[in-house]
Amino acid sequence: GYGGRGGGMGMDRSMMAGQQQGSQSKPKETPPEETAGLIVEQMKPEVNLDELQAIAIANVLAESIREQGILIKNESSSQDQKIEQIKALRETTDKKVTAFLNPDQIEKYKTFMNTLKEVKKTKSKKKKDKESKDSKEVKDSTDTKISE
Repeated sequence: GYGGRGGGMGMDRSMMAGQQQGSQSKPKETPPEETAGLIVEQMKPEVNLDELQAIAIANVLAESIREQGILIKNESSSQDQKIEQIKALRETTDKKVTAFLNPDQIEKYKTFMNTLKEVKKTKSKKKKDKESKDSKEVKDSTDTKISE
């Protein structure tokens, strides 16, 4: 049967899929709560969150992800408007999240969010792992040129 930690995850996943009818046909749609949960899992060790902070922040992020999905799907607003709205939403989300953190954690949170953005860019090219590493190196070398 299921052994160790993996078992629990598997159970949760299948329950989620059961609640979401027709989720197989659209594998792209991950529930906001799940995405938020994954982000907070990564954030916890980086930012030293305690359980209460983790729960509170997961709720804020889930809400933000849901809002962002609505904004992106909104047919009546232009691309520029969407970018502005998402920017505003991110700022609001950051304010809500940092409200739960102490000054030391806020610094760590900012660092974490920056690395998260970096990861997102390379993650889309999962199969071509080598290429994403290469492009990262190129980017780093241009960064050093700028600072000189």
